[in-house]
Amino acid sequence: MKERTSPTDRRDFLQQSLLGTAGAGIAIASSAHVTAAEIPDAAEPEITQEVDVLVVGGGTAGIIAAIQAGRSGAKTLLIERNAQLGGTTTTGGVAFPGLFDAWGKQVIAGIGWELVKECVELDGGKLPNFAKVPQRHWMNQVHINQFLYALLAEEKCAEAGVQIACYEFPGSLTATGSGWQVDCVGFGTRRRVLCQQIIDCTGGAEVAGMAGFERLHEDERQPGSYLFKLGKPHEPAATQLHRLYVHGADSTNSRTVTEANLTGRKAILAKLRKDKQRLMHLQPETGFRESFRIVGETMITVNDYTSGRLFEDAISNAFYPVDLHTKSGVKPKPLKPGTVPTIPLRALVPKGSRNILVAGRCLSSDRLANSGLRVQASCMGMGQAAGVAAALAAKSGTTPLEVPLAEIRQTLRDHGQIVPGKA
Repeated sequence: MKERTSPTDRRDFLQQSLLGTAGAGIAIASSAHVTAAEIPDAAEPEITQEVDVLVVGGGTAGIIAAIQAGRSGAKTLLIERNAQLGGTTTTGGVAFPGLFDAWGKQVIAGIGWELVKECVELDGGKLPNFAKVPQRHWMNQVHINQFLYALLAEEKCAEAGVQIACYEFPGSLTATGSGWQVDCVGFGTRRRVLCQQIIDCTGGAEVAGMAGFERLHEDERQPGSYLFKLGKPHEPAATQLHRLYVHGADSTNSRTVTEANLTGRKAILAKLRKDKQRLMHLQPETGFRESFRIVGETMITVNDYTSGRLFEDAISNAFYPVDLHTKSGVKPKPLKPGTVPTIPLRALVPKGSRNILVAGRCLSSDRLANSGLRVQASCMGMGQAAGVAAALAAKSGTTPLEVPLAEIRQTLRDHGQIVPGKA
């Protein structure tokens, strides 16, 4: 008969084993403990909730849109298909957002800049001097710790009263008399959301497309970038990751994203074996540059962008070279001195729609204009404007384009954003 081992004997055995392992040269990390809050009715697979604003996509624009909506007093739910917030900055690993400045002054601020600035300061980093015009645009990119950024994004959402639902995505939506019914699916969860306003920050305007609004999609897409590090450890906010172009990378759906990721990882593994170096860092997925864009109430053309057109309903600035990546690389076309493009509210509104906005790279623009508009600081500015417009529309029981533009702009200024034109 086998003798039973007591809990005390088992503990002593484990301690001796760990000491022996540590003595052999393998360090054992100590454990800390926290307790997750209990979720009411967590065993129930189906839930229904009502909110004022639903933000779909917790990436660059979505975080800011949700925080702004929450700070504006709207009951806000943020749906994110991945395990963390941040999108391109965190999951994609492009942890140098920009550009917040142009020609010696800051042109984009607000909640996005608040989050970036706090991330740099908490990490002991250094911010660029925006008063100095750099020789090359990338010199004023802000380098941040991608891991810390994800944590701070969650904290700011919580402080704004924003509920976060990860691992979920809309499966269908239906217009209602007062807004939308959105049926979302996650593993073990089916969530029905009744909301007044939707902000689509999915990168490819997936929700707008699901609702039947027209989208544009190029036959040829800019390559995605898979970020990794061989040989030496990656030090966040201090060293750059290696980049692998994944040509044909397409974020249209789960199948095309899977193919891009598998292609990138296979190539990285082959390089590791060839170079005989250790793999020190690997992002979880490809960073995508280009997908669907909406056809909005206004479309920003490359001439609008490069001329710095001041739209009559401008709600945010933008700044970056025209930056189209191809199989032969990229040759950015800088903007002429003094030029600062602007983003109109109507470019965030799908043509003929009510109670839905987009923010991020899927805004209404032609391909060349989009290659400059798609960068993080500009997407943050769009997100904040969409958050204000959606919250005010929900509060007044109307739709975003019927909210007085002056009220949107003043609310943006109240929350630290720089609004184009005279105050």
